[in-house]
Amino acid sequence: MNNKILIWSVTAALAGFLFGFDTVVISGADKKLQALWGSSDAFHGTVVMAMALWGTVVGALFGGIPTNRLGRKKTLIIIGVLYTVSAVGSALANDPFVFAFFRFVGGLGVGASTIAAPAYISEIAPAKDRGRLVALYQFNIVFGILIAFLSNYLLNGIGEHAWRWMVGVEAFPAVIYTVLMLSVPKSPRWLLSKSRNDEAKKVLSIINPNEDTEKLLLGLQSSNQAEIKNENIFLKKYRLPLTLAFLIAMFNQLSGINAFLYYAPRIFEEAGLGESTALLSSIGIGVTNLVFTLLGVFLIDRLGRKTLIYFGSVGYIISLGLVACAFFFEWTGMAVPIFLFLFIASHAIGQGAVIWVFISEIFPNHLRASGQSFGSSTHWFLAALIPALIPLLFSTIGAGVVFLFFAIMMVFQLLFVIFMMPETKGVSLEELSKKLIKDEK
Repeated sequence: MNNKILIWSVTAALAGFLFGFDTVVISGADKKLQALWGSSDAFHGTVVMAMALWGTVVGALFGGIPTNRLGRKKTLIIIGVLYTVSAVGSALANDPFVFAFFRFVGGLGVGASTIAAPAYISEIAPAKDRGRLVALYQFNIVFGILIAFLSNYLLNGIGEHAWRWMVGVEAFPAVIYTVLMLSVPKSPRWLLSKSRNDEAKKVLSIINPNEDTEKLLLGLQSSNQAEIKNENIFLKKYRLPLTLAFLIAMFNQLSGINAFLYYAPRIFEEAGLGESTALLSSIGIGVTNLVFTLLGVFLIDRLGRKTLIYFGSVGYIISLGLVACAFFFEWTGMAVPIFLFLFIASHAIGQGAVIWVFISEIFPNHLRASGQSFGSSTHWFLAALIPALIPLLFSTIGAGVVFLFFAIMMVFQLLFVIFMMPETKGVSLEELSKKLIKDEK
């Protein structure tokens, strides 16, 4: 592999690290912030905790605009600035509304990064290495989650302002990432779409030093022209891929994964663990997530997408059912952490590894970006809504009922996998899109 491509890909994939870190770092400050500002469960959940996720929804909905107009590189640099501003502003906030505003700013970066970073990496990567290079983004997400849990644990005992350091420390990797992004080239495919052929040719000559650059340019130009059609994903013939994208994104969040990542220490404390033990158990969640994500990435092209989701669904049902029982029957000790480790492993090897790959495969070439935006928006809307309700649900109906609901939803996901989800492994994108469109006629 060209070393420069690897370095550029790793640099862009660091947006995933900041995504993962930003998403769960708030979990360490959760109860401290509610006590500090005397917030009700409803206000704390929907404003203080979930505002970053609402920013993510907006970023996912509109992140394609700067990605296409300004380019992948400039958008990724802007994302780094957003992360930096969010971290510093959140750390200095003195009331919940200012805090929520700066968390929203960080959320914009998260949502936009899910579009810009994978797009940039896929467009600079040679075909033979594209899968594992794009997978660096997913790996960095779970690595960022692990580091956030570890950071929260280490900073927990430094005093009453520990929460400020927890949310503010993200500024350091954000600044480093932003500076590093200045050194990467623009995407050759984006340059070509803007008729900046000479610049595109220079980048292509670095990416493919042993190939005829003129021939590559002609091939990309032909592909761009072939994909310009006056269609949208909401036409009747695309109903099946649209439904598949909606359902896999919906079930991803109805497993309770984001609710759990946001409130891991609170859930462990609800189960009877002390604060320090709860934070330490959260680190175990991060390690489990990282290990099984790597395993999922390794197996996805070997066992297939449907098989991984099938195994993940069974794991979800067992683990969530056990967690619900633990709360209903008041099992104490390490029972809940162990069951939730199984839950995280089931997610990482199944939905965590598959969702973004599957959504990108089921739409035809000229509608793939629109299809991914639809799937991402569905995912992030529910990822914002469900965690926002958790504090209120825990205090009213109880944690046991909440986890039982998630377990029942995963039974429906299993039925979706068995009876509706197609296997996309080993099928060309063109053949697959024809098959899915044909099935709808």
